[in-house]
Amino acid sequence: MSNVHNINNAGTASSLLLEDYVRSHISKKPLKGTGRLARPDAKFLPKNTHSPFGDFPKGYKVPIRKRTGIKSKPSAPAQVNKYAKRVPVKQTNWTKKKAGSGGACSSLMRGKKPPKQKKPKSGAFKRRHIPPTQFRRFYDRGDLPIAIEHKGTGNEITWKVDEKRLDYHHYLPIFFDGIREKEEPYRFLSVEGTFNLLQAGGSKIVNCIPQLIIPIKTALNTRDPEIICTMLKVIQQLVVSNEMVGEALVPYYRQILPVFNLFKNFNTNSGDSIEYSQRKRLNMGDLIEETLQLLETHGGEDAFINIKYMIPTYESCVLN
Repeated sequence: MSNVHNINNAGTASSLLLEDYVRSHISKKPLKGTGRLARPDAKFLPKNTHSPFGDFPKGYKVPIRKRTGIKSKPSAPAQVNKYAKRVPVKQTNWTKKKAGSGGACSSLMRGKKPPKQKKPKSGAFKRRHIPPTQFRRFYDRGDLPIAIEHKGTGNEITWKVDEKRLDYHHYLPIFFDGIREKEEPYRFLSVEGTFNLLQAGGSKIVNCIPQLIIPIKTALNTRDPEIICTMLKVIQQLVVSNEMVGEALVPYYRQILPVFNLFKNFNTNSGDSIEYSQRKRLNMGDLIEETLQLLETHGGEDAFINIKYMIPTYESCVLN
């Protein structure tokens, strides 16, 4: 439970920018879900070394075809000179009359088995279409009182109006709607602005809960792991922002928790290797477990019953 309450609020948007920089400037692998490379000049970059200490000697290198098991391509057949003298084929090389199987009305040879058809996939974990957001339209039109302040250590949001004086019924759903943005600067502004509003909202947030359910449900239904992880961190901050928010979210569990139940066990069995998504808080299964524990802890008496109804495999962190 100690990891549940230690929520890194300030670095959520900055960590997303860092991941984009590593993916676009360092990594030479293609982006997930797309066939294009992370950067256009990736194919012209030099190859990586065999180890941190340099390349192996030539005597220790294993050929690629032998290492991967790929068979070498057969050599092209030699061209026959059509002017060469033809050697007659002896009659003994030919099959005798009625000795072969050609022309027979039936055969004892087993036919080829038809290929097994692959089982159809339901596509439950497949990414859905991301609908356009209202946040982008309002920001491009200049209706949001925010701006980016560039600093040496990183970017920050500058508010033209004090956050406590804003109309939360109007602005907070717009910032929640921008969580599913994947382009800059919209994503950084929406994520960082949402955390700033939740930290300064206090009791104003409770009255805005009904307006926040649709943006939360839309972001979770995209089935995009990056958007879901960001929204889970926002939900965690939303629950701890005020004492009454956890109980106010209980009637809306049927809209929020179906996607939780779908990705609850979405973990990678990496054996004894390192799973870097745990340190970066990008592991979807761990984030869902943390969020459910926060919802149960701050949701009151009826929270566990409603969570258990939507997610039967969930085990209580309070009763146990």
